Amino acid sequence: MLVKNEIPILEYDDAKDAVINPDHEKLNVKFPERAVFAFLGDVTDTYCREHHAEVIAYFESITKYYPLYLLKENGEEYCMIQAPVGAAAASQIMDWLIAYGVKKIISTGSCGVLCDLKENTFLVPYKALRDEGTSYHYLPPSRFVDISSDARNAIESVLNAHNLPYSEVITWSTDGFFRETREKVAYRKSEGCQTVEMECAALAACSEMRNCLFGMILYTADTLADCENYDERGWGNDSKEAALRLSIESVLQL
Repeated sequence: MLVKNEIPILEYDDAKDAVINPDHEKLNVKFPERAVFAFLGDVTDTYCREHHAEVIAYFESITKYYPLYLLKENGEEYCMIQAPVGAAAASQIMDWLIAYGVKKIISTGSCGVLCDLKENTFLVPYKALRDEGTSYHYLPPSRFVDISSDARNAIESVLNAHNLPYSEVITWSTDGFFRETREKVAYRKSEGCQTVEMECAALAACSEMRNCLFGMILYTADTLADCENYDERGWGNDSKEAALRLSIESVLQL
């Protein structure tokens, strides 16, 4: 049923089927139930090549083909795919994964920090503020969306096993990378947000609507803690390989 609103982004239709569904290609394949969805650029593909992963499908977009890799560890199969930046693009691939059999997803990527957090610190979001557009197509309007406690527990079990310090955080998901204004940053901090990124809320909403487990490992990159002295730092690049390994171990815990 479509609930109408004067503001289009606040309109929500709870119909499960759409005109174009995520399995519209009707591929003759079933994906493993576990997937790593990594915002790590070429690190993802490099890892899969080095581990002789099999390409079992491609997500075809206008700009790029994204290979989906099949891997096995300790007798357990899982798949892995590079995630594109931005809520809309990322959710499109997540929905496709779920349509072909994925039920448990661990994602990872960098985040900006709004408070005094060192670079290359691992964080586990438990709630995301919905300041992007995609999540409103998957869940009714609300200010926040929660992240699965089962997925968080799996991630935290792995972090603890490696003696890695971490914190659970509220993250601010936004479409406007260049519209993180001083006043808005201050407002988000007052709401309890400690990090900012572009996808978590949308991925959490998509997974909830599709009855899929989703969790995310963030690692800290640039800092907006002092808006008068913005610092890119090293973009968290030293954490990429570790973040991928942690994601693999976490998804195998689910």
